[in-house]
Amino acid sequence: MDILIVLLALGFLVLVAYRGFSVIVFAPVAALLAVVCTEPVLVLPFYSGVFMDRLAAFLKLYFPMFLLGALFGKLVEVSGFAHSIVRAILALLGPNRAILSVVLVCAVLTYGGVSLFVVVFAVYPFAAELYRRAAIPKRLLPATIALGAFTFTMDAMPGSPQVQNLIPTAFFHTDAWAAPRMGIAGSLFIFAAGMVYLEWRRRVARAAGEGYGEGHINEPAAQPDESAPPAWLAILPLVVVGVLNLLLGGWIRATYGRSFSLAPYVADAEPIDVARFAAVWSVEGALLAAILLVAPFAVARSRKGMTAAIGTAAGGAMLAAMNVASEYGFGSVIAVLPGFHAMEGALARAVSNPLLNVAFTTNALAALTGSSSGGLSLVLAAMGRNYLEAARAAGIPPEVLHRVATMASGGMDTLPHNGAIITLLAITGLTHRQAYRDIFAMTGIKVAAAFVGIAFYAVTGAY
Repeated sequence: MDILIVLLALGFLVLVAYRGFSVIVFAPVAALLAVVCTEPVLVLPFYSGVFMDRLAAFLKLYFPMFLLGALFGKLVEVSGFAHSIVRAILALLGPNRAILSVVLVCAVLTYGGVSLFVVVFAVYPFAAELYRRAAIPKRLLPATIALGAFTFTMDAMPGSPQVQNLIPTAFFHTDAWAAPRMGIAGSLFIFAAGMVYLEWRRRVARAAGEGYGEGHINEPAAQPDESAPPAWLAILPLVVVGVLNLLLGGWIRATYGRSFSLAPYVADAEPIDVARFAAVWSVEGALLAAILLVAPFAVARSRKGMTAAIGTAAGGAMLAAMNVASEYGFGSVIAVLPGFHAMEGALARAVSNPLLNVAFTTNALAALTGSSSGGLSLVLAAMGRNYLEAARAAGIPPEVLHRVATMASGGMDTLPHNGAIITLLAITGLTHRQAYRDIFAMTGIKVAAAFVGIAFYAVTGAY
């Protein structure tokens, strides 16, 4: 019965999210309904002491990064830099490689620090036009964008500034570049398998005489090229994010050590665990530098629109952060219920290897919350210390644990109730019925990638 309560809570959240309702509203409802069915008297303490406490803790650590990432992405869009990058890659590869072009554009932007949601907005107008010219069915476009933006550059590639690659740093005291060989091996697998699948689907559609299609909604208007900056200048801020992210991490650790005491400045203040914050601080510093670089070009191109652009970025950051934090709060409540402990115990008995266990559990919790970052945060908050101790006992470096956990977070998170998937389909003007089959294929490939990374480490010993 306890396990059934957990599954019913998840089913309810999936249903309301699938129907377009906000998880900010319904995540606490779903969580507290599960508590009511388990022990009604605990509803109020669980709401304040578990749900809201974990929601606030997530925002405290990660909201500045959401805000800086959204602002950077918006300035890249307003300045015309995103348009220049897209145009340059499409011109280099040509319409005959439309799928590859879209994947690479999304990958470059995501790995450069642009928010996943912003990438969808920035790439869709050009990708839709390219697919129309190449007579590729529009229903394949969401899966193509998902492959480029939601998979290997999100959490597998070493150094990725996306939040999924940073969450484990606070638990394992690693950095964003943890286990680079494993990450590259997993990335190559995802990229190759995803491209083979999408090209196969394109050939099948062409053989059946299917083209771009007609009667689509949310079709983008063509955008002018005249005022776009040169491609080399547009790529420069993305390089700045990557390089400064790497350099600042080492500087922060060398400057502040493992902890920093605020006692001389703030009475009764607890020491700051620098190892927990270093990776987040380094990404925030890199994004801030990139924002300062892009801002003059954005202001010069759209001085009157800057107020609206900054407001839109701030609102988008708050919405994205609150969505993830609410799902994290939901998962945190579920994690202390008897049904979850029963599932956790069964998995621990069935899978003793810490790498396999973290891969299975993270996938399950990402599916449960409908969020890669929310599921990963929940798993590591509940079991991160146990995983670290088990890995050390088995002689497994924490960097390997980091890479497996972050790669697994982006697996089963993209079920139909995932906020990014709902947003992607809304922007492209397609429905789950039309496009989700191919998105789910990307999900399957991404789930397999974590186990490919584990196999790579097991066979080669390299990480």
